[in-house]
Amino acid sequence: MEKRKFGKTGLNTSLIGFGGFHLLEIHQKEAENLLNNYLDMGGNYIETAESYGQGHSEEKIGIAVSKRRKEFILATKTLKRDKKSYLKSLDGSLKRLKTDYVDLHIIHAIGISFPRGGSRFDDLKRILAPQGALEGAEDAKKQGKIGHIGISMHGQADVLIEALESYPFDAVMATINYFDRFNFPEIENVLVPMAVEKEIAIILMKPIADGYLWKSSQTAFRYALSQPVAVVVAGINNRTMLEKDIEYARSFKPLSNKELDDIYRNAPELGNYVCRQCGLCMPCPEGIDIPKLCMLEGYYDRQMDDGVVDNPADYALRERLKSWYGGEDIARQEYAKLDKKANACTQCGICMPKCPYNIDIIGKLQNIDFKLGSKKIF
Repeated sequence: MEKRKFGKTGLNTSLIGFGGFHLLEIHQKEAENLLNNYLDMGGNYIETAESYGQGHSEEKIGIAVSKRRKEFILATKTLKRDKKSYLKSLDGSLKRLKTDYVDLHIIHAIGISFPRGGSRFDDLKRILAPQGALEGAEDAKKQGKIGHIGISMHGQADVLIEALESYPFDAVMATINYFDRFNFPEIENVLVPMAVEKEIAIILMKPIADGYLWKSSQTAFRYALSQPVAVVVAGINNRTMLEKDIEYARSFKPLSNKELDDIYRNAPELGNYVCRQCGLCMPCPEGIDIPKLCMLEGYYDRQMDDGVVDNPADYALRERLKSWYGGEDIARQEYAKLDKKANACTQCGICMPKCPYNIDIIGKLQNIDFKLGSKKIF
C-alpha cells in the first residue's frame, strides 16, 4: 500500500489507517484477526481513543498487536483538558495498549461542548493555558511517552483553525468527505490549505460520513484519498470491509476536476436538498444570505432532516447521524445574531430557477427557520 509523508514528523503512513472505535462491536478474536491482517496487508497506522468504550478499544488493540509494536504507528486520543488529568489519561492508555509510548497523542474533540454563556473557544484556551493539557503533552514528549502531538475536532473547523494559528501541532484530525464538505466548508477551504502550508499532517476521519455514504463507499474513499491528507482513517469491524478499504487504496487514482464536479452535482446523498454553497442563488432582494443560512443548517443537523420520509431505513440512519457533532447550540447562537433570518423570505421565487441543483429554496428556508429559530411547528 502507498505511504504518504506524515507532516514534518519524519513518519510515513499507509493510505488507510485502522480506526479502533468499531472494535467495540466485535469479539476479541475477530479484532485480533482484523488488526493482524491489516498489518500483513501493508497497513501501518492504528488509532483509537481512551473514550472508546472507556478504554475497551485500547485493551483490544493491546492484546491483539502489542507484540508487533515496532511495525506500526500507534495513535490514541484523550478528552482531558488539564495537565494532571491529561497525564493520568495517557498513562492509562499506555497500560491498556501494552506499550511504553504512542507515536501520536491527540487532544480530541475540542470545542464541541461549552457552558451556557461561554464559547466553544474556551475549550482551546483551557488546553493552551498554564497547567493545561498541552503542557502535559510537552512533558510527556520529553519523557518519551509520546512522539508527536495532535488535535482534533468534529464538524465545524473554526476552533481547529485557531488551534493551528496558536501552536505548532504535529497533526490535525478533521471530518472530510464529499457530503460534509458542504456542511462545514471551512474544513477544505481554510483548515486543509493552512495545514498543508504549515506541513502539519492531516488525518482524515469519517470518509463515508459516519456510514451515511455506505452505498457509495468506493466513490467516498476515492474522494477521501484524493485530498492532500497523510492518512484516511476508517472504522473497520469485518473482513469484507477491511479487504475493500485496502483495495480502494491499492487501486486509487486521483479524481479529476470533471469527476469531482459530477460527484457534487449527482451524488444521491446530496440530492436536491443539500446546498452546494455555489452562491448562484444570490443576491436575494430581501438581503437574506441564503448560502450562510444553509451552512448554519449544516452545523445544526448536517442538512439531513429535510422533512421527507421516503425510505424508512435511510430516514432512520439520518436520524441517528444528524446530531453526532453536537452543533445545535452553535447554529442557533449564530442564527440569532443575523439581521436577516430565513423568515424574512417573501417567497418571491427569484432564487429558485438560479439553483443548478433544483433545491426548493423557499421550502428549505422554512425548514431552517423552524430548526434554528426554535419554532414549535415543522
